[in-house]
Amino acid sequence: MKEEVETNANSNRDWRTIISGYNRPDRLKSWWQIINSVVPYIILWVVMVKTIEISYWLTLLLAVPAAGFMVRIFIIFHDCGHGSFFKSQRMNKIVGIITGLIVFTPYHKWHHDHKVHHQTVGNLDKRGVGDVKTLTVEEYSGLSGWKKFSYRFYRNPFFLFGIAPILLFTLQHRFTKPYMSFREKMYVHLTTLGLVAAITLLILVIGWKTYILIQLPILYIATVHGVWLFYVQHQYRDVLWEDEAEWDYKTTALHGSSWFKLPGILNWFTGNIGYHHIHHLSPRVPNYNLKKCHYENPIFHNVKPLTFFSAFESLLLRLYDVKKKRMIRFSEI
Repeated sequence: MKEEVETNANSNRDWRTIISGYNRPDRLKSWWQIINSVVPYIILWVVMVKTIEISYWLTLLLAVPAAGFMVRIFIIFHDCGHGSFFKSQRMNKIVGIITGLIVFTPYHKWHHDHKVHHQTVGNLDKRGVGDVKTLTVEEYSGLSGWKKFSYRFYRNPFFLFGIAPILLFTLQHRFTKPYMSFREKMYVHLTTLGLVAAITLLILVIGWKTYILIQLPILYIATVHGVWLFYVQHQYRDVLWEDEAEWDYKTTALHGSSWFKLPGILNWFTGNIGYHHIHHLSPRVPNYNLKKCHYENPIFHNVKPLTFFSAFESLLLRLYDVKKKRMIRFSEI
């Protein structure tokens, strides 16, 4: 027992030491990422305005890469909230608020919930904030017929990925929550006002119809894929969830967060967020250091990856089986 405790202690020191070498932002890399993400997004937007006069099918085709850049901008927004994109926390906040407007997300509200998510991920006793609603087999079995139907509807891919993402970013993000302070609520409303002002200005320039025909497909494609990324990072067959008494930060980060091994181009557009086990070990690691941290250190090489195709099994997984320590389908109860 003593040797096991000492081994775990040494292991903890190992990963903390390793991570500390990657959690320092590089100002040039950060600014270059802003340039190669925001500038192409703006250019594509302008080109899409022009293509509407030629062919709307061409406009829709351009919406796909534009949505990819929107996802990449969201990763910048995400890193700023963790304080990992710049050394200056003031700069993180400024860039985070601006990129938050581009991705239709209030900076302070989203990052409050996201930090709770990081502090409680994989903890069965602390579910409900910043995560996808997940019930255990026992909890589901104890529900009434109506509540079982509601949960099944919520976990249905058609709702979870077809309807919920666009509602989340266009409507739900506009509302405050009871736990928020007056200042935090004010920031949510200011974000909404900023969005309304920006949208109004664009409509005055290009017209409301053109704006909707461009922004809506970009936002829809980006939000669907963004929610899918977040979902698969914590909803896969062998994901680990533990009771509070058994919950451990390092173990849950490595085994309760996936390594989503994407093709190179998709990994670039998603800002390496597929290396989610590294991100959960230390949210202070900038996205451009996640891949490097994983491959340069053998301690992370035994993490089993999810591939682009194997991840689709997650669409069928609905409940967590505490006894088997894995996600299962309804048919496996």
